[in-house]
Amino acid sequence: MRIVVSEFISLDGVVQAPGGAGEDGDGGFAHGGWSHPFFDPEVVGGAFSDAMGGAEALLFGRRTWQTMAAAWPERAGDPFADRMNAIRKYVVSETLGDPEPAWGNTTRIPGGEAVARIRELRGTEGGDLVVMGSPTLVRTLLGEGLVDELRLMIMPVLLGGGKSIFPDDGGLRTLELVSTVTSAAGVNVCTYRPVTGG
Repeated sequence: MRIVVSEFISLDGVVQAPGGAGEDGDGGFAHGGWSHPFFDPEVVGGAFSDAMGGAEALLFGRRTWQTMAAAWPERAGDPFADRMNAIRKYVVSETLGDPEPAWGNTTRIPGGEAVARIRELRGTEGGDLVVMGSPTLVRTLLGEGLVDELRLMIMPVLLGGGKSIFPDDGGLRTLELVSTVTSAAGVNVCTYRPVTGG
């Protein structure tokens, strides 16, 4: 499986709490819901639909999984929500039960086993393993060279600080821009893949 990361991201590299005010206030973050003014169903919504179209499973960190698990089951009846609820899901966590609260078709991966288990999943045949949100997990995956594709919805806003998906380990990682689409609101949906070798 390929590991595909799909993120709302500000121009200054912040991915924290794009969906709502109460989503994640860690560090005093006060801009929850910042992505809403820039969302459009064709370009931005289309990017998510495209990612889900190739997905065999979803992979989350604990906080993102808990946010999604609280939101998606109550939206049953919508085709996208039904796909989110039915698809196989993995959550990386040391603290969750197996898992709690229940969100259909979810398997917990203990945090200490995460890199090895995700490496095993990546080595299996099948569609994409899609990661949404989950900045701590994505930083680890990028640091370990386990991301096959980054789909960034780069929004024309500066947030002045917050959680990032990018490793700060001093490593040089070169990416190739595979495609880009720009929405009327100025969102650049960019797909990148790591450059390997040479």
